[in-house]
Amino acid sequence: MSKNNAIQPDGAIQWPDNLAGYVAILMALVTGLIHLAATTRAIEMSVVLAVLFVLNGLGFLGGAALYLTRFWRRQLFLVAAVYSVVTILALFPFRGWGIEAFYMNGAINPIVVITKAAEAVLAVVSVQLYRSVDK
Repeated sequence: MSKNNAIQPDGAIQWPDNLAGYVAILMALVTGLIHLAATTRAIEMSVVLAVLFVLNGLGFLGGAALYLTRFWRRQLFLVAAVYSVVTILALFPFRGWGIEAFYMNGAINPIVVITKAAEAVLAVVSVQLYRSVDK
């Protein structure tokens, strides 16, 4: 495979040429949109936390948008993987250092589980895409 994105004649949007690319986009959209939606809850705890949620959500959405352009480069897959892992790890200082980070009021928090799962899948898929694209 010589390129990761199929080249379009007008150069506007370059759709991925494999399933892994679409999975990466979907995972970035899921976690990005959930972080933006969760900002309303985060602002109740801290304005700083709310700002971090907005920036994180916009980071994932911006990355997905960039991936669909001619400006995407192979090295950005590694940036996406690291960004996802850092976002997963960022949960723990705020929510606790163990499994309790995934709970709220004694019950599993599905929003946390969904976002962290999406970020983990995005990290793995990004590394796979990095390895599969020609240098």
